[in-house]
Amino acid sequence: MKRFATLLLVLLVFFIGIVGGIVLDRTMLTAFVPLENIPTEANDSFALIAEAWHTITEQYVDQTAVSNDSLAYGAIRGMVDGLGDTGHSRFLSPEELQEQHDYNQGSFEGIGAYVEMRDGFTTIVSPIDNSPAQAAGLQAGDIILAVNGEDVTTLPLDEVVQRVLGPAGSEVTLTIFTPDSEETWDVTLTRARVELQNVTWQQLPGTTVAQIRISAFSQHVSDDLQQALTEIQAQGMTGVILDLRNNPGGLLSEAIGVASQFLPEGTAVLQRQDAQGQVDTEAAIAGGAALDIPLTVLINEGSASASEIVAGALQDAGRATLVGETTFGTGTVLNEFDLSDGSAMLLATEQWLTPQGRLIWHQGITPDEVVALADGERPLQPEASRDMTADELLASGDAQLLQALQLLNPDLSFFTDSPQTATPANLATP
Repeated sequence: MKRFATLLLVLLVFFIGIVGGIVLDRTMLTAFVPLENIPTEANDSFALIAEAWHTITEQYVDQTAVSNDSLAYGAIRGMVDGLGDTGHSRFLSPEELQEQHDYNQGSFEGIGAYVEMRDGFTTIVSPIDNSPAQAAGLQAGDIILAVNGEDVTTLPLDEVVQRVLGPAGSEVTLTIFTPDSEETWDVTLTRARVELQNVTWQQLPGTTVAQIRISAFSQHVSDDLQQALTEIQAQGMTGVILDLRNNPGGLLSEAIGVASQFLPEGTAVLQRQDAQGQVDTEAAIAGGAALDIPLTVLINEGSASASEIVAGALQDAGRATLVGETTFGTGTVLNEFDLSDGSAMLLATEQWLTPQGRLIWHQGITPDEVVALADGERPLQPEASRDMTADELLASGDAQLLQALQLLNPDLSFFTDSPQTATPANLATP
């Protein structure tokens, strides 16, 4: 059994076949059950499935399309979808499962975006940094209406994913609806191999504050963050802005490791509650590199799962001020049950809560300082500020970043002397 405190997103990494943005723990459990151990009360249901199977194999007009594997996989998908946990609990073929595991190593082929079924529509949760999706301007909340001209608004999430899949170098055209502007537009993307640069940082111009961007919680992120924090403090930085915007999550162990960089050993990071109400607590581990440096955290609706775990832990501990917008609202722990042929089911077996017991599923983490970006503005990436002046930073339009900076350094000269003074009132203007 592999435990996923999930992104609960289906990963539109479009990695030649992947589904599932996940937070992975590394325990294993096979789901194989001998036929003689099937409960007797399930016999009628299995008989019904057998009737349908027999009828299809004997009567369907296109016998070349009849495959035992495809029928079995379709039946399993149907069982999991019958739970009503659309886009979260799900079935993965052996190929999809392997590709998802590969993703957690930090690279894949695709357009580089994460999606979720929201209100019946396939919705972008966040683009991945330096991906075709980000370059094309896809943003959290965008809805995919069509793929290569085919309407997909009535299709289930996995079928939409299959239509967008394809190898690096191939093209796919998406029809997008952006709710904020009520615009519908087409965009053609060239799929590529996307390398996740998980941790980037930059000293913000005119300040002694470092912006650290974590793009996903894949393998070794906590180690990369610890190295960055060590460099930051060695260079005399006096504050840190941890940027988790549009971060869809990743490995549970890395979420705990990241939170542990800022929290004393033993501090609660999250609670896990099973169907019986039993609660277990995950705590910070020793060795944090930044237990005292002033800290703010940036979040938005594209921050999900592991991002919400970290943000919730730092907020509940009083360790950081959260700035931005309410997060996506994932909060189910998925377990991976491996089937006998190498496929697997991801089933929600627990929900996770913040250390103070706040439920996140469908609710999200609410920031301490609610700040929206103006229409058309995007989060400023650390690499983008590298060659900026302080005045250019102030004019960047990233009101969330500027608010976080002002909370750490309210006396900075460009907040008090510039003709474009960034006050809390105008920073919060959506």
